[in-house]
Amino acid sequence: MTAMGFYTDTTVCIGCKACQVACKEWNQLPATNGGKATLTGNSYDNTVRLSGENWRHVRFIEQFDSQHNGRWLMMSDVCKHCSQAGCLEVCPTGAIVRTEFETVVIQQDVCNGCRDCIAACPFGVIDINPASNTAQKCTLCYDRISNGLAPACAQACPTASIKFGSIDSLRQMANARVQQLQAQGEKRAYLYGADESMLGGLNSFYLLVDKPEVYGLPSNPQLPSRNLVGGSLFTALAGIGVGLAALFSFRNRGAHKEAQEVADA
Repeated sequence: MTAMGFYTDTTVCIGCKACQVACKEWNQLPATNGGKATLTGNSYDNTVRLSGENWRHVRFIEQFDSQHNGRWLMMSDVCKHCSQAGCLEVCPTGAIVRTEFETVVIQQDVCNGCRDCIAACPFGVIDINPASNTAQKCTLCYDRISNGLAPACAQACPTASIKFGSIDSLRQMANARVQQLQAQGEKRAYLYGADESMLGGLNSFYLLVDKPEVYGLPSNPQLPSRNLVGGSLFTALAGIGVGLAALFSFRNRGAHKEAQEVADA
């Protein structure tokens, strides 16, 4: 089966949040802030971050000087459906699986809410949904794409900022867009997560015009397994140290006992 995913062109995002609404409606997620029209104080952001209740999050980045010269960056963020997924790697129950579309899905009837996947995700995507007490995130609308439909967010996006399709075709489209922007003078345009150098490639990648950190993205996301070698070595050395300490303690006790017996004699 062909790998499917998202390509998000942030340069045409208008921050309308149609993707957020469509995601919530289709996946029957609770309304943000109980349906109250409250903002976070961070520009027009009303969801703060991705969570178990917010599988899409529109970021607003204001870049203006004292003379009000600058720009507004916007980006609809979502699960990256990594080719090398830390969440899948650490899940103890097998609740997290890779589908035939190369997407990553959490099976709700198998998840025990242990939260291991939350700590393992370098993008801060996964969280517990308090209604189910299970870990939840974007499924890339598995039920829709299984029936030949586009994910709800991509379907609702009025500017085609969120594009859905095969990863190969999306990469071609994205590379052409970068070349177009650079030819028009936007030399900062580049792709984030489109090649295999980042966790084997992200099945939800982005066109950005500033550093990843500006958009709340890590510049060099790491898998939990990257720490296994060092961690295992530390554990082994610690174990050897404890063993040697116990051995010396035993020998000292033996020598002390012998000395005591000689003194008593």
